[in-house]
Amino acid sequence: MTHDKTGAKAAELSCPACGEMVYAGETFCEGCGHRLGDAPVPAPAATGAGAGGAAVREGRTFRTSTASLARRRAETAPPCTGCGGTSIDAEGYCEDCGLRQPADRDHVETTLPEGADPSAGGLLAAGVSDRGLRYSRNEDALALAVHATGIAAVVSDGVGSSQRPEEASRAAADTGAATLASRLDAGADPVAATRAAALAAARAVAALSSSEDDAPSCTYVSAVTHDGTVTVGWIGDSRAYWLAADDPAEEETEPGAGGGEARASERGDPGAQAGPVGLAASRRLTEDDSWAAIMVAEGALTEAEAEAHPNAHVITAWLGADAGDVAPHVASFRPSGPGTLLVCSDGLWNYHPAARDLRALLPGDAAAEPAADPLGVARTLVRHALDSGGRDNITVAVVPLPSPVRSPSTEQHR
Repeated sequence: MTHDKTGAKAAELSCPACGEMVYAGETFCEGCGHRLGDAPVPAPAATGAGAGGAAVREGRTFRTSTASLARRRAETAPPCTGCGGTSIDAEGYCEDCGLRQPADRDHVETTLPEGADPSAGGLLAAGVSDRGLRYSRNEDALALAVHATGIAAVVSDGVGSSQRPEEASRAAADTGAATLASRLDAGADPVAATRAAALAAARAVAALSSSEDDAPSCTYVSAVTHDGTVTVGWIGDSRAYWLAADDPAEEETEPGAGGGEARASERGDPGAQAGPVGLAASRRLTEDDSWAAIMVAEGALTEAEAEAHPNAHVITAWLGADAGDVAPHVASFRPSGPGTLLVCSDGLWNYHPAARDLRALLPGDAAAEPAADPLGVARTLVRHALDSGGRDNITVAVVPLPSPVRSPSTEQHR
């Protein structure tokens, strides 16, 4: 899908203190925290409401209000790093001096080293998560883990209008990756392990709820490599892609585009796929749980019409106490050659939704030599999203295939 740019250039304003671009409706500068004045900048018109009353804002997924965030942050926030004040608002700004407080999740880089010594060189996989340019905190999370015969990667995107979305995404990513690694190490089939990990993540997120009105929630996508196959599982609209090193002339049909075999799973049905689908060309491996995807699949709207609709970012499945029965999608693939497995949140794919477009962004020889620098690839993709506008949190996990030969003692490194 393309990013909804309604209001993105509402006023090409800059902070009077540091010159950083600011957006309509903002009170503080994202760059330096300077208060932008007593008179608020006129906000752009609202972009509409989602299905079932879900409020929608460009480039971000919304469901409910965040009334409890301010109370919780006031109870737990440390003093302001600038003036020492104790009045820190829900978005992380000091109400006394206006300084934005640093957050350890603003930019996170995660790597899996090739051996026991992280400084030795090669990486099996890497990921980068960034706050982006628009929002005051990072509600995405990622986790990487090794198992007996491969790599596990999980990305989760907190639902921005739920309570404590950053906690939901962290719980989902950590629980999913740990469960995948432990199940696969115990000899489980990757499809069964993927399904079990998604359900474990769902329970972990649901357990964060303290009442009916407090339901932290998030999306979830995982990918595992195992004996030459790739198995993905997902709930929501975070995605996995295969970026082939040697791309054929014709791109394979992607999920949601009308191809029969391309739709590799059906709403959590464990018997929907008899075996791994062959992968040659670059393609998307997941199909969004979203209003837009449903409209396109039913033929009610074209992809362009769905992308332009105010409901484009309304999801139809998520993890959380209010999610109902969670039915993860699971699909397996067998690449026919080397390539890069990409797992990401919509902060990246909103700008570059097609697999071929993402492959074209890979730096230098990364497309032809996928094992060379996964951290460099992840950084480059995040930078492209930032340069395109960075209007959402951006999270990217990169797993090159085939992986470098690794030591059995390889451990997760953050």
